[in-house]
Formats: sequence, structure tokens, C-alpha cells
Amino acid sequence: MTTEFDIRFAIDPVSAATMNTGELREHFLIEDLFIPGAVRWTYTHYDRMAVGSAVPDGSSLALETIKPTGTANFLDRRELIAVNIGAAGTIAADGVEHEVGPRDMLYVGMGARDVRFSGDGAKFYLLSAPAHASHPTMLIRQGDARRLEMGSGEMANERTIYQYVNADSVRTCQLVVGLTSFAPGSVWNTMPAHVHDRRMEAYLYFDLAPEAFVVHLMGEPEETRHIIMRNEEAVISPPWSIHAGAGTGSYTFIWAMAGDNIDYTDVEKVGMDELL
Repeated sequence: MTTEFDIRFAIDPVSAATMNTGELREHFLIEDLFIPGAVRWTYTHYDRMAVGSAVPDGSSLALETIKPTGTANFLDRRELIAVNIGAAGTIAADGVEHEVGPRDMLYVGMGARDVRFSGDGAKFYLLSAPAHASHPTMLIRQGDARRLEMGSGEMANERTIYQYVNADSVRTCQLVVGLTSFAPGSVWNTMPAHVHDRRMEAYLYFDLAPEAFVVHLMGEPEETRHIIMRNEEAVISPPWSIHAGAGTGSYTFIWAMAGDNIDYTDVEKVGMDELL
């Protein structure tokens, strides 16, 4: 079994504004995320969020610690959320097995020592952040998530937002995770745009056709940049950056935040006329 990790240091908005395409991709894009038979992490210095994956490929993969956490076990001082974007699989947390279906999410609280991923065809998207308390492990199925209908067909952003973490579902220390899907013909996500200084965000784009891509917008509102993203690639969004995008076809994305609070409405909206 292989556990791999890389580290991304925090970039300030002035430096980001000077970067070319290759530099933006090097610092913010996470490619080759889902490797069969491996657990892979990108450890960021934005609120110490770690973005990763586990692809059992018919075997069983253990959640092993990595050097940046500085702990004997990965979850000694962290919490974890795993979202399955593949076929049905199983996650065992300290001997208790949880059947995690497609688009289901499992929250594992701080202190869990033995976490294992299994399932032929399962693809687990992993998100982890530092924790200050231990909350119960809990499975949230997509059908149990809070569902919001947003946007309109006229604006090409008619979408359904599934809030997996909310006051009625699961308690976390700081992780907030959700999934967004689109009505036919709609391709814009998170537009009008916003920023939230008190927490960072990460996006995973998936369900894209092989020839399709998403133009992910980032940067300060008055100094926007973009990254071309393909299927099953993730992107890091700093607290100072907008995060929005449009696809050349249909897609789904998972958004995850970590920071000072778990209030969905704690955002600073950016007017459409303010973007440059």
C-alpha cells in the first residue's frame, strides 16, 4: 500500500497576481489525485487543510499518518470527511464498518486510530483539518443532506446544492463539505462570486467527459486569474480569492471549507460589475 503526500505553501494575492499559467497550476491545482491502490494527500498551509484520496482498487487501504501532521496517527489532532465519488465501498473506523454509497459522505472524528478504505470501484475524496474536540463518526447519505435550489436557466447557473454538514446532520470542528449538481444546460457555479476571509476552500471537479474542461476563476475580484481543469482534478482556493467557474459541458463539484467558523452565510459577496 502506498501513501504519498506533497505540501503547498500559502501564496499571498500580490504574488499570485504575477504568476503565469504554469506557476498558478503548480501552486493551486491538484492533478493525478485518484491513484489506484494508493492514498494520496496534498497538505496545504491554508488553515492546514489536507486534500486527498483513497482508491482501494479491490484491496484495503489504511489511513496512515504523514510527516506534516506531526502525530503518531493521522487523526490524533484532526478530523476527516470522505466522500465517495465512485462505486459503493466500505470505510471501517476503529472496527466499525460503514457502507458508503456513491455520493455518500462519512465523517470521522478526532482520535480514531484505525481507518480503512475498501471496495472495488470506490473512489474516496478525502478532506481533513485540525480539530479541537472529538465528535462522533457519522454517515451522511446524499438523500439526507440539506438540499437547496439556486440560480436560473436564464443565467446558466440553475443548480442543486447539497449541504452535507449542517446543524441538523453532523457536528464538526471546522470542516464544511457540500456537493453541487446542475440542471441541463447550466454550467456556471458560484456566480455571482464571493470571498470569505475567515476560511479557505477546495473544489473537486468530476463527472466531466474526457474532452470537457472547467474554466476555474480565482484571484482577487479586481485581479482575476483562471485555471483550466479536467475531470477529477481539485483546486485550492485561498481565503482572499474568489472561486467560481464554468464548464464546456455537464459536471459535478464538491466544495469543502476549513477556517474560523462553519456558517454557510459568512461570505462577502462580489458584484458582477466588480470583477475584472
